[in-house]
Amino acid sequence: MNDAATPAASRPGEPASGLSASTKSRRLLAACLTQAVHDGYTDGLYALLPVWQAQFGLSYAALAVVRALYFGTMGVMQIPADRVLRGRSARGALIISTAAAAAGLLIMALPFGFTGLCVGVVVAGIGSSIQHPRGSMLVTDSYSPESRGPLGVYNFSGDLGKAVLPALIAVLLPAVAWEWVLGMIAVLGLVLVVALASLAPTASGTWSVPREVTPGRGRRGFVILTTVGGLDTATRMGYLLFLPFLIHGDGGRLPSVGIALALLFTGGASGKAICGWLGERLGVVASVIVTEAATALLILATLFTPLTPTLILLPLLGIVLNGTSSVLYGSVPEHSDGDTGQAFAIFYTSVIGAGGLAPILYGAIADHSSRTIGVLTSAATAALIVPLVLLLRRDLCGPITGSV
Repeated sequence: MNDAATPAASRPGEPASGLSASTKSRRLLAACLTQAVHDGYTDGLYALLPVWQAQFGLSYAALAVVRALYFGTMGVMQIPADRVLRGRSARGALIISTAAAAAGLLIMALPFGFTGLCVGVVVAGIGSSIQHPRGSMLVTDSYSPESRGPLGVYNFSGDLGKAVLPALIAVLLPAVAWEWVLGMIAVLGLVLVVALASLAPTASGTWSVPREVTPGRGRRGFVILTTVGGLDTATRMGYLLFLPFLIHGDGGRLPSVGIALALLFTGGASGKAICGWLGERLGVVASVIVTEAATALLILATLFTPLTPTLILLPLLGIVLNGTSSVLYGSVPEHSDGDTGQAFAIFYTSVIGAGGLAPILYGAIADHSSRTIGVLTSAATAALIVPLVLLLRRDLCGPITGSV
């Protein structure tokens, strides 16, 4: 259905507060389906790395390069992709992004050797770089000024994709050649392209949400928000690096590691929805303080608890470890100085960059000290966010107890 005729949707730059509930739901569904498929593609690469290592005779360093090509492209291209496509409709931008990602998977599957694999990874990364800021803006533009909760749902949908597609790939690989597996999930992207033609709106707009801003305050608030987002992601990726070794250190074997990761990710998926709701009621500052303080304490607890208590703690840790991101994403429109699309692009660049660099940094710290020091560093990163938010609480969102 085409909702471009809705008056509020047809005036560029105006919040879509006049949209009907069904139209808002349809737009949210379009953004969430796109986020789920793209995030599923992203984490699905991990399931394919061992296969590619055997197929192409790759070293671990070469596998790291393949991963870096995808994440590096996705991170670097956020801002340019937003600028190039900002004149297009949400439908056009999301269709282009999904078609590019699916095309990248098909290129990987073609018999072009390792070079073709790398080219396909880059093309898929470009597609995902388009999706992030434009999907976020579609939700913001549809629900403004009550977009915090829907942005949490959008964020949560990515975790569903991360849970489903890598598992599907892992199930198919023993029975089907990896090239055909890539072809199958690429077809899933093409099915989404067809669905987006009826779900996503055709109105272009300016991809910004006008608001009252104290001179300089929005920019300062956005800087701190982006910094907090990077540190939060660094904490998460750093801890994930050490978690399997913590489980082994507690006497757990490989199945225990799988259970631990499943528990953490299950809690994380729930956390994005729970903390998005929390942010609406407590405000971003109070919510971030609660989640980051709890993250630091629970990370410390897993250093000293035996295996069974650690497994019990992991879902709770997952809630706060992942949940802060929903609070932060929901705050981007309010601190964008009017250009919300570019603000999302910058924010995602920071988060993705931190996610790529943090494991390297924390790994180096552990290599030159110990695993315990590496875990303590990740906990300290979470704790560092608390005074940072307190220091600039007025720039970020006003009094600590106030809502955003």
